[in-house]
Amino acid sequence: MGALGWWREAGVDFDFLDAPRQWIVPEDEQDENGERLPPRRRPAVEENAPPPMPTRIDPALLPADLSAFREWWMRESLLDDSGPSGRIAPRGEAGAKLMIVVETPEAQDSDELLTGPQGKLLDAMLATFGTEREQVYLASALPRHDPVPDWRLAAERGVGDALARHVNLVSPQRLVVLGGNVLSLIGHESPQRAAVLRQFHHEGRDIPLLAGWGLAALMQQPRAKASFWNAWLEWTKVENG
Repeated sequence: MGALGWWREAGVDFDFLDAPRQWIVPEDEQDENGERLPPRRRPAVEENAPPPMPTRIDPALLPADLSAFREWWMRESLLDDSGPSGRIAPRGEAGAKLMIVVETPEAQDSDELLTGPQGKLLDAMLATFGTEREQVYLASALPRHDPVPDWRLAAERGVGDALARHVNLVSPQRLVVLGGNVLSLIGHESPQRAAVLRQFHHEGRDIPLLAGWGLAALMQQPRAKASFWNAWLEWTKVENG
């Protein structure tokens, strides 16, 4: 106190600081009473931080040949959050007369696609069509069995782009899509009937497309199987013109 009195008697009425002080507080740094808020700490900036993980498949980065695509299909994280273990690979050769795409593998599948009841129905259908599984390129829209797939998330992640590239690389003469969710991934509305005729358009390629309900639905609806058979006859009649 004696020191302060000495300065007052010397005529010093103000306190002086070496560093400048901001007297007017910006509105975004005041509370509702106009008092200064505590200084906000800026988050530390991590040097050499890894880039953010992609949230959607980039069509420009999709493999350009079928062999590389199949390898990509078995490991790409955006296709499935559970990792590569348990995925079921597609089967068949490029240029097949017929490519069939289903929604997901069956619960019974371990090494090969469609080895359960749905696979038996497919084999019966193929026999009726006059062909065999070995002559068909068989694939699924999702890489593993999932009883309740999140198709909205699959669409947001660009699974439809991957499926379209898959079809393009196989380049089949005809394409069968079994499952309305698969059809919506490649830009069509889900079929309201058991079977509808469409065209697959992608990257300058046009492939005749027969779309129908999934194999599980066809198993439960005998009339739907008859409807699909009639659509197949109409389709192949047009193709054989």
